[in-house]
Amino acid sequence: MTKTDGATTGKPRRSRLKRVLITLGVIAGVLAAAIGGGFAWLWTGAEVSTVGAESFSNRLAVPPLAKSTIDKDGTRVFDLRMQAGETEFKDGQQTPTWGFNGSYLGPTLRAERGEKVKVRIANGLDEASTVHWHGMHLPAKMDGGPHQMVEPGGKWAPQWTVDQPASTLWYHPHPHGKTEQHVQRGLAGMFILDDEKSSKLPLPKKYGVDDVPVIVQDVKFDGAKFDHGHRIMRNTGFLGDRTMVNGTLNPYQEVGDELVRLRLLNASTARVYDFGFSDDREFALVGTDGGLLEAPARMDRLQLSPGERAEVVVRMKPGEKTVLRSFPQDNYGDFWQTRFSGGDDSFDVLELRAKEQLRKSPELPAKMGELEVPDAKDSVRGRYFGLEMSGINGRPMDMGRIDETVTRGSTETWTVRNEDGMPHNFHVHDVQFRVLEVNGKTPPPELRGAKDTVFVPGSTTVKLAMRFDGPADPDTPYMYHCHLLYHEDGGMMGQFVVVEPGQRAGKPSGHGAGHHSH
Repeated sequence: MTKTDGATTGKPRRSRLKRVLITLGVIAGVLAAAIGGGFAWLWTGAEVSTVGAESFSNRLAVPPLAKSTIDKDGTRVFDLRMQAGETEFKDGQQTPTWGFNGSYLGPTLRAERGEKVKVRIANGLDEASTVHWHGMHLPAKMDGGPHQMVEPGGKWAPQWTVDQPASTLWYHPHPHGKTEQHVQRGLAGMFILDDEKSSKLPLPKKYGVDDVPVIVQDVKFDGAKFDHGHRIMRNTGFLGDRTMVNGTLNPYQEVGDELVRLRLLNASTARVYDFGFSDDREFALVGTDGGLLEAPARMDRLQLSPGERAEVVVRMKPGEKTVLRSFPQDNYGDFWQTRFSGGDDSFDVLELRAKEQLRKSPELPAKMGELEVPDAKDSVRGRYFGLEMSGINGRPMDMGRIDETVTRGSTETWTVRNEDGMPHNFHVHDVQFRVLEVNGKTPPPELRGAKDTVFVPGSTTVKLAMRFDGPADPDTPYMYHCHLLYHEDGGMMGQFVVVEPGQRAGKPSGHGAGHHSH
């Protein structure tokens, strides 16, 4: 009887176990399907394209040239006020924004080499900020980095002598931990430098006519307001779902000359663009971050990461149209970064519309001058910078720490490597550098000019030569950092000071405000 009873009770147990296993298998299958479906949704939803979807119904707004006065000592004086306001990007909808001397973006400042310049900054916002002169060679105290904060209601009047070649620079805020927010809200503008040499060259130079500023930003709207949220998997930072130029959605520019010069500025906070034209026409690259190339370089694609600038000249025929487009890119690193960091995205950015009759344009010069950046043979020291989201060389930004000390008048070679695989770039304040190598090879034509910002995608190493002409200031640092602003705000930034030979670095002011998360 005992044996029979045991056999009887064993069957229900095996049956229950079987049901449990079947149930667990079903649950596991459902979970796997849900996870797989969710990943597929994330994967397919990560790609963004506005190709063929833009109406190009709005005339491109051209930022006005900033008014200036001349002091008794010959100093050119500009006034910039940071202020809050509302901007109508879409008909009948007012978007809360910030701007300089207006509700969004700022005027274009323009000065000549050799001029003394003063910019009187007033902060009309309800929080502190700064104004950094991106690409400008100037004393560290005038640089507008995170140590030169301007409090609400405060003023600041940096002044310096312009001592660098004609170039397309820009200005934007640089408050540590909040740069992405302040730029996204609209605080940015162009700063054009001229010199005698470039003024004599047969290049398009009628501002707003055949010489056009093109400030490109990606945006996303939630109703009338900006949506600056970071989507899941987007460790690169904010990526919008459409672009605008000079604060204009669906922009077109009417062209009245055979040649038009576009001063491209990637003012986005994280997005990298690969510019070309919808009909794959060639254009001439004539200038990079720090000025004109030695000779025009012909190409049909041009990649610009956040903060980089380029001057391109495109030829138009009477009555034709073409679209400035950003194409998908294949150098982000692995497939994951390409998909979720914007490498697969494409945008129709700006339509060029040629008039039925065009003014004749002179041919571009075969030679434009010599670069004023050092070469490797001038280098007296090398340094290494490993880029990771957690910091540069393993250290997050600390306002009270000097990371590097360089000697005034010296040339150095900086080796910069992407160590974590996600897209980064590298910007150095005060200097223009020469890109010596990209992964051990000669850089492509678009990287052979004077640069202050360079894209460093996953598994990439770049070598840069730069000269530090000062002036020396052991207590006031310049910055170097990733210009994907979410990364910069998160601590991907370091500080260096320029000192006289034999001098030691001091202690920066504001050292109590170290790195903080956001």
